[in-house]
Amino acid sequence: MQSSESSYRRGLVEVADGVHAYLQPDGSWGWSNAGLMVADGESLLVDTLFDLRLTAEMLEAMTPLIQTDPIGTVVNTHANGDHCYGNQLVDGPGVRFVASEAATKEMDEVPPALLAAVMDSAPEGPLGTWLTHAFGPFAFDGIEVPPVTDTFSGRASLTMGDRQVDLYEVGPAHTGGDVMVHLPDAGILFTGDILFIGGTPIMWAGPSSNWIAACNLIATLAPEVVIPGHGPLTDVAGAGEVGEYLRFVRAEVEPRVKAGQDPVAAAREIDLMVHGTKFGAWTDRERLIVTVHAMWREMDPTYVPPDIVGLLSAMAEDFARIGRPTA
Repeated sequence: MQSSESSYRRGLVEVADGVHAYLQPDGSWGWSNAGLMVADGESLLVDTLFDLRLTAEMLEAMTPLIQTDPIGTVVNTHANGDHCYGNQLVDGPGVRFVASEAATKEMDEVPPALLAAVMDSAPEGPLGTWLTHAFGPFAFDGIEVPPVTDTFSGRASLTMGDRQVDLYEVGPAHTGGDVMVHLPDAGILFTGDILFIGGTPIMWAGPSSNWIAACNLIATLAPEVVIPGHGPLTDVAGAGEVGEYLRFVRAEVEPRVKAGQDPVAAAREIDLMVHGTKFGAWTDRERLIVTVHAMWREMDPTYVPPDIVGLLSAMAEDFARIGRPTA
């Protein structure tokens, strides 16, 4: 199935017997997807949402499914808050929280209280405007993320009833510890933020080769339905587009690194509409700035990219300059 905007509505959609996706249009900053697998007497939740209100609304929508099969396992695909900040609403006796070892370490780096403080003290000008655009719809007060109980590296498998759930650690890529969740018997794959559909991917960690390899793995697994971290449902074609984007950007960055250009200036030179490509119509083009910095570091190990405030400021300036395309 190609991504379908007509079926991209907020809420639960059954993607296979006993397997549901929870979608949040329009998939931009913070509007992430999650998923639920119902087994014999227990359910597995793939990711929670960016704040407590949104997570509570999701769990309310899932109530008919989890009343008799309560959530016993939560798999967090990575450490970004829009995929784990709602964990406390699922916490309880015997509930397992599963993540890669690398993602578990990253979860402490940007606690909800830090985002709350940033939003409370957002400066005037482009940075404040962009922060409000990206994170203004969410409330970060009162969030306490419970600790991960089960970690792994590489690959792991869980058993839910008679169904096997395979976990593939494919990071560092988007972040340091990205994980994809595969249900081989159902032909379903949850990718976390390895896939952004209709939105510009952002590479906080890299290397790009790992991310491209993850897109290739999706093709190898050949799922019938793919639930991306952001955006509408897709299939292996969606993974192909993300891999194509990363290869395109890498090919644009490499000669600019060799020429000794400034990374921000180089990012702003890259024409995402060249040769009729659709990338320029994707939302959140300002993310290209961060990806270029990550690729620059990948190609030139002596390069030290800006700190997080510098990266956010660069994105804010780009957002003020070009606005927001509509996918």
